[in-house]
Amino acid sequence: MPWFFLAAAFAGVLLHHGLAIDAFQKYGVTNSPLPKPFLAMPDSAAGNMPPLLSQTGTIEDVRTLKVKPGLIPYDLNVPFWSDGATKTRWIFAPSGITILSGLGEDWSFSRGTVFVKHFELATDETKPDVKRRLETRLLVLDATGGVYGVTYKWRGDNTDAELLATNLAESILVKTTTGVRTQSYFYPSRQDCLVCHTPLAGGVLGVKAQQLNRDFTYPSGTKANQLGAWNELQMFATKVSEKAIADCGQLAMPSDTTHSVEDRARSYLDANCGHCHRPGGTVASFDARYATALREQNLIGATVLIDEGIDRARAIAPNDIWRSIIYLRMSRLDGTKMPPLAHTELDRQGLALMREWIESLPGPRVLAPPEISPRGGDYKKSVAVTMKTAEAGVAIHFTLDGSVPTASDPIYKKPITVSGPTVFRAKAFKPGFTQSITAQEVFIIGD
Repeated sequence: MPWFFLAAAFAGVLLHHGLAIDAFQKYGVTNSPLPKPFLAMPDSAAGNMPPLLSQTGTIEDVRTLKVKPGLIPYDLNVPFWSDGATKTRWIFAPSGITILSGLGEDWSFSRGTVFVKHFELATDETKPDVKRRLETRLLVLDATGGVYGVTYKWRGDNTDAELLATNLAESILVKTTTGVRTQSYFYPSRQDCLVCHTPLAGGVLGVKAQQLNRDFTYPSGTKANQLGAWNELQMFATKVSEKAIADCGQLAMPSDTTHSVEDRARSYLDANCGHCHRPGGTVASFDARYATALREQNLIGATVLIDEGIDRARAIAPNDIWRSIIYLRMSRLDGTKMPPLAHTELDRQGLALMREWIESLPGPRVLAPPEISPRGGDYKKSVAVTMKTAEAGVAIHFTLDGSVPTASDPIYKKPITVSGPTVFRAKAFKPGFTQSITAQEVFIIGD
């Protein structure tokens, strides 16, 4: 066969697979040989899972984390909080094309697409750039159009990562400037993956236009907008226009103060809550998705289904962090915490951002609840209970019978001796301020 026919045939094969040769060279993404759909993973959750990460078809060199041909790195504007772990991400697009939808809210992907997310944690706060490998998760678009996820936990010597059959909690020692602290880290099971990766949320989380609409530096050193790069790499079934990319908007990074605090807070809620808190989702009355207009999200001043026993509780109470149930549950690590899964450390940056937004909303001045000392608990003998508040001129009213204090109940003036079982409750009052929520401690005295 003449050479020009061979060349034409070769070019036809490349076009058939949707490969933009110049684009792959531009971004330094290896795509030859083109792997088959699903890589070395089964096409359903019922298949045999490779026991080692090195056998999944995703990693070519476990020592350097060099990935196989066909995997394209990417990043998000607002990553989901993962207990302080940093994440590196890749997508495998079978036959080049993988995104079957446009730039709408939730994308659909071709079957055989594989997402890879690698987690590392700094275990020495004096050397934050030195990190320990924890896990690598794979999310696979299966043969039926659904998804399944698997977790590979890294060995201590980094020679490979092993498939987890179930979830696992690990205590990790972290060196600090003053000593050593212990951090609990949660590795999810396959069932845990499906708690968040639901059909309602489209199965795939995070990979959408507003998250990817940002610059990224590719292996070649080229810096480009990710949506534009994916467009050049022909990953969209239908090519998107530059105008569509420019108009699709983006989630605002928490630290990017060129965006308003409202934009940053709503972006944070989208990334961390929007997959569950949306119409038809979890038991809640608000929509956390950024694409939903704020006036339609039912966030600010909206009543809640579970008020935690707090008077006038709201999803977001303007200028009142104590009655803002979203903030309250973000600040907990018990059974009422949010997000509920893989969350053993507080996201202090996220909490600070949410507090800044709540306190920027117009509303009356609000008193903080009184501080009761000592904390409630079992005591062998009577204890002297004291109360204080940072605001001057505040009257602290209290009760000892478990009832909610009102302005007609006694005012705290000096330590109160508790000598028997007591439900100690207190509220702060001051003219011109919204009264505080109720503070409570329960004391059990005696053997």
